[in-house]
Amino acid sequence: MNLKKVLLVFLLLLAMFLVACSGDSGEEAGGTDTGEDSGNEETGSDDGGEEADSGEVVELDFWTFWGSETRKPIIEKIIEDFNNSQDEIHVKHTHLPWGDIWTKNLAAVAAGDPPDVIINDINSVKQRAVNNQVENITQYLDDGMESEYYPELWNAGVYEDEVYALPFNTDTRILYWNKDMFEEAGLDPDQPPTTWAEVEEYAQQLDEKNGDRFNTIGFLPNYGIGQDVWMMNATGHGFWDFEAGEPTLYNEKAVEALNWVRDYESRYGLNVIQGFEADFGNQQSNPFVAGKLGMAIHTPTGLYTQLRDYGQDVDFGVAPTPEMEEGNGHTTWGGGFVAEVPYGAKDPEASVEFIKYLTGPEAQEYWAVMNFDNVANIAGAEAAAQSDELTEKGQEVYQLAVDNMEHTILTPFPVEAPDMMSLVDPELEKFRLGEQSAEEALQNAQEAVKDLAESTE
Repeated sequence: MNLKKVLLVFLLLLAMFLVACSGDSGEEAGGTDTGEDSGNEETGSDDGGEEADSGEVVELDFWTFWGSETRKPIIEKIIEDFNNSQDEIHVKHTHLPWGDIWTKNLAAVAAGDPPDVIINDINSVKQRAVNNQVENITQYLDDGMESEYYPELWNAGVYEDEVYALPFNTDTRILYWNKDMFEEAGLDPDQPPTTWAEVEEYAQQLDEKNGDRFNTIGFLPNYGIGQDVWMMNATGHGFWDFEAGEPTLYNEKAVEALNWVRDYESRYGLNVIQGFEADFGNQQSNPFVAGKLGMAIHTPTGLYTQLRDYGQDVDFGVAPTPEMEEGNGHTTWGGGFVAEVPYGAKDPEASVEFIKYLTGPEAQEYWAVMNFDNVANIAGAEAAAQSDELTEKGQEVYQLAVDNMEHTILTPFPVEAPDMMSLVDPELEKFRLGEQSAEEALQNAQEAVKDLAESTE
């Protein structure tokens, strides 16, 4: 009996041992399968599987062209703040030179290995959308997000009612005038010109010659902006009607604008103008900063920062771009950049989460204040205008830049004629050189763009 009991106990212990071994070998097999065999399908990839869904950090590569000593630390601070704000997404910054970033992006998209987020031109989003070079991000956006951005900027990222990019920054054009020069010329230093006629009248009083050479010039229409912006100021619109799908270059006000600029410049002659401009080849010797130009139309970012850094003694004022005539409108032009997800990016939803932060009010205010740059987010821009980080003069200029957005239009390239300006600019230059009339320049440009659009249908 004792032997039987011993044998029974032995058999029970053996059974328990076998069951335990079976359980251990099952976990080891599971571990082996996960890491070596079936695990390649489940968690071996960085992009998927149970482990990725249960806390793996998504790594995003963010491409920009901001590599200067000024802008690189600012964008990297924004990235650092985003990374510290959550633990699901980690963004790294890749800087590529201005001339390389977009060609390398297109090559990466074609190769199926694009960056996750990129800063790109605001006026060409529609071309990238139609060519499958950028992701449609509509499904990842919150309802009502369009109200957070200036309408012109938001619309530039939309193609066929779908959103392909969120606007990041922009610019505008405003009038600067030198108050000391106004006072010396007998003009009211607190009353800038509001119409083209007043610009011309004031400029004549500001002109100062020494023999055949101008010591000071009151105003140069093509310094800071070009003929195309004067056309927009006169007409109130760009060069393409997106609803009708046709160019809008030729009209009477556009003709009048071109003639006004040409006639204005003829008082000096191109040789005088070109010689005057050649004397001022860098920021430190900008003619307005140097007190040699009484009025200038320029971006808030560009001219204000030059005045801040190199022209501290210049007493200046700022105002909207003068209108063609009273009641015509202060229309001006702006460009800018967007944040977008290149086509084929590995995790568009994560990319958009970062873009939301990048174009949100906190990051936008920081970028605006540190760079003195027009930003796309309305709340961010308005907060920047009141920031204690700016001087009183800086607040004044930035507030006008914010207010001026209601007068600022963008000129997105139409899908039907993406290269239209390559046809328009030569015709405008021929007019400026006296080789054809304004009517001929605009009619030729209109027909050339129309033919281009029809050839792409």
